[in-house]
Amino acid sequence: MPHVDERLPDFQAQRPRLLRLGYRMLGSLSEAEDVVQEAWLRWVGTRESVDTPSAYLTRIVTRLCLDQLKSARARRETYVGAWLPEPLMQTDATEETLADVTLTLMLALERLSPLERAAFLLHDVFDVALTDIATTLGRDPSAVRQLASRARKHVQQSRPRFAVDRTEADRIARAFFAAARNGDSVALSSLLASDVAIHADGGGKVIAFHNVISGIERALRLFVAQRRKRVDPPTLLRTVMIDGLPGFVSIDRGAVLQTTALEIRDGRISAIYIVRNPDKLRHVAALLSQPDTKSADSAS
Repeated sequence: MPHVDERLPDFQAQRPRLLRLGYRMLGSLSEAEDVVQEAWLRWVGTRESVDTPSAYLTRIVTRLCLDQLKSARARRETYVGAWLPEPLMQTDATEETLADVTLTLMLALERLSPLERAAFLLHDVFDVALTDIATTLGRDPSAVRQLASRARKHVQQSRPRFAVDRTEADRIARAFFAAARNGDSVALSSLLASDVAIHADGGGKVIAFHNVISGIERALRLFVAQRRKRVDPPTLLRTVMIDGLPGFVSIDRGAVLQTTALEIRDGRISAIYIVRNPDKLRHVAALLSQPDTKSADSAS
């Protein structure tokens, strides 16, 4: 059996890819990290010969994620309010992990069965051969092809239709934050789509509305009412891309950390995704403790 030190370089080379797979499967970077670490321990502990470490590790991570999804689905049935994926701030350190990830794609994946999700990700995103996916899932290649095809139909409309660069994303995020903080209905009306939907995930840990707020009129009433009730206005900490969408991190009432991601359609905000659950913001809090080099570069 190869020594641990001989396997470590191969594992480190695969780790970013495995994290990408784990995050897409589970919607949680912390859970993805646990799964990848477990895959490493299983590889170290095996005595079997492994000719292709990437295929072997991908198979382990996928199977571990499928096991996790069974319990995750049960937990989400009793989850308080809306469930959103753990938000990832896009930085130089996370570019590889976040490649091709969008929050809307993650939400579309949530509507798939675990096997459909695995088949689609492995086949369409990670370009794994059907025969290898069949071995991983314990299905025939033809069944895997059908799983991936069904999944593809569900997610084909999930990619953002309006791509924004960093400069435009920053402008949109700052404009929305200011309008929402001030309860400025005129400015908000110019930013929001008529069918805008607001989702908030507090997980029962902090205050967050439980139901989706749909339509511009209800959204305007919400922001105006929040402005009237606030004693202290929210504080903008950083504008940033969150899971491929323009957004920002802020401190709201009660010193609550939250992320806000904005889905854009035809130049207007069509969906707002707010995460306030502290269990999902640990990575965000850790990144906030690091210097914002992008902002510093843009300001110089």
